[in-house]
Amino acid sequence: MPELVPGYTLEEQEISWHAIRAQGSGGQNVNKVSSAIHLRFDINRSSLPQELKEALLAMNDARINKDGVIIIKAQQFRTQEQNREDALVRLRALIDQANHRPKTRRATRPTKASQLRRVNSKKKQGERKALRRKVDL
Repeated sequence: MPELVPGYTLEEQEISWHAIRAQGSGGQNVNKVSSAIHLRFDINRSSLPQELKEALLAMNDARINKDGVIIIKAQQFRTQEQNREDALVRLRALIDQANHRPKTRRATRPTKASQLRRVNSKKKQGERKALRRKVDL
């Protein structure tokens, strides 16, 4: 099984696959061949770290149902193998999105020189505008 999260590999039984018939155009082939894939991944029963499970469950995504199961339907390609790979890529992207932690912002202060440059440019702009006014005699 491929690595979905760096350092963690999932077991084969954690992901269930169901072949279904694809929707949409395609002629007779659509009615005969089950090339689309339903991927089901139960977050609570997985071997992922607890903090990642909580982050996944907290996500507001339509593919995660109220029971904590991720359901991905892949039907873009004509073969089951390609759709299976596509579903895995999309699952990996969803887990990466939950695993991403933004850097904490460190508050900084502007330097004294940058403050002076800002004030001087504001004064210069004000003088420029003052020269555009009518002259009083």
